[in-house]
Amino acid sequence: MRLFYYLSSCDTCKRILNELKLKDTITQIDIKKNTLTTAQVKDLHKRVGRYEDLINKRAQLYKQRNLKEKNLSEQDYKTLLLEHYTFLKRPVLVYEEHIFVGNAAKTVAEAKAFLDEQ
Repeated sequence: MRLFYYLSSCDTCKRILNELKLKDTITQIDIKKNTLTTAQVKDLHKRVGRYEDLINKRAQLYKQRNLKEKNLSEQDYKTLLLEHYTFLKRPVLVYEEHIFVGNAAKTVAEAKAFLDEQ
């Protein structure tokens, strides 16, 4: 499985997409146009180990709902991911058994180095 989850209206995602220079073998999924399915969320969870690690805690909705101050369970995080695309930490690159989540410089550099070897 080779997938790239991103948000087409996000300038950071666009910059990273250009930087990674994805090959045609990687399916690009705009999460605003193609909302995450339960199966996709479960697969991402299986790869990272915790739903919380997939959550974008800088998202406006996260802040507006004061979720930082709440004691959320893994089920709560799963529900958020299925509820609205903005809760997914993005972009997410899934390449076979490898996964890269988020836009931290280190994560992007690791993803780029990995893809350059493929």
